[in-house]
Amino acid sequence: MRFSRSLRFRVASAFALVGGVIALATAVGLYFGVRDAGQRMIDRMLDAEIQDYLARRARNPASLPPATAMLLGYALPARPGEPAPPAAIVEWPSGLHDTHLNGVHYRVAIAERDGSRYYLLYNEDLFREKQASLKLYLAAFVALMALLSGGFALWLAERVIEPVKELARRVRVVGPESHPGRLAEDFGADEVGELARAFESTLNRLADFVDRERAFATDVSHELRTPIAAIRGAAEVLLADERRPEKDRQRLMRIERGAADMADLSTALLAMARERNDARRASVDLAALIQESIDKHCHLLGDRPVEVTLTCDAYPRIAADANLVAIVVANLLRNSFTYTERGSVRVRLDATSLSVIDTGLGIPREALDKVFQRYYKGAHSAGAGIGLALVRKICDRYGWTIELASEEGSGTRATLRFGGV
Repeated sequence: MRFSRSLRFRVASAFALVGGVIALATAVGLYFGVRDAGQRMIDRMLDAEIQDYLARRARNPASLPPATAMLLGYALPARPGEPAPPAAIVEWPSGLHDTHLNGVHYRVAIAERDGSRYYLLYNEDLFREKQASLKLYLAAFVALMALLSGGFALWLAERVIEPVKELARRVRVVGPESHPGRLAEDFGADEVGELARAFESTLNRLADFVDRERAFATDVSHELRTPIAAIRGAAEVLLADERRPEKDRQRLMRIERGAADMADLSTALLAMARERNDARRASVDLAALIQESIDKHCHLLGDRPVEVTLTCDAYPRIAADANLVAIVVANLLRNSFTYTERGSVRVRLDATSLSVIDTGLGIPREALDKVFQRYYKGAHSAGAGIGLALVRKICDRYGWTIELASEEGSGTRATLRFGGV
């Protein structure tokens, strides 16, 4: 589940929505209540007026029907001098009706007595105008209540989420390598306190894990380097004996190179276990490092007819751990040398990038997106599947990018971008 709004906004919105809904429900209830009450009042007034007129008519047959700005009365049969009722309502049955005559809304009461019909019309325009004004007042009331609810909700939300913000501030300053202390004791036994306890437990586990990793890196640094150094030293001593057969010397050279590669790899892995801004960063002469790596790995070509060229358009120096840079360059060169049977391996260096272009076996299109995955091995791969995954991890460490372009059977182009675009 993904939330794109802040907690404060969501809490305030909920309060404002509830306030707006309550105000709207109140306004709707008031409107219909007032309208219904007004209509009943008009109906009772009409009933009282027509009953009064019928009583006056019974006492004085010459009594004229009402004729005011709000109330008009008619009788049938009409007496001389009395107006006739509108033709539209003459045939209506007794009771209460609504009509619209000559642009005016009327509420009509009709009664019958002794063979005569009596009509009483009440002008509702003023009542309808009041209803329209009431709608405006209620709409303004709803808008004002929504604004007040929103403002109050923002103020209240700020105080409601203050413990959460304080917890976030406390957690933010805790590094992954340090224990947070008693983080939860400053918060109550509520949801925020439960969250604080969960953070405290998680951060403690994370700090313990970092401590174990550091201890492991220190142990490996001592326990692994010592036997590797012994292997390399023994190989160098044995190679110094020129009386040894050539086949033995080739085997010893392979042992020495394997030990050297193991030393470099262990150094790189230990460097990767350190913090990103470690103290081992130095200015690395990239051109010299590439030439050294080419000389070191040319034995992989054997007697194959492969031409290796290095073109330096610039001689950049980059700030990084030299061992990690060597691992990246060595992996790119090792892959090209290993999988190129004939043709060329062209290495080109400029101010912002390093390209290694070969005419080797190439990489199938469906495998290009997988070669940087840890332990992925292609159809022709003889390695463990961690070389390019390690290269990608080192590039991510320094903010570099690594790109592969390849066509099966036509070769591969690997581009390392360490600066610029």
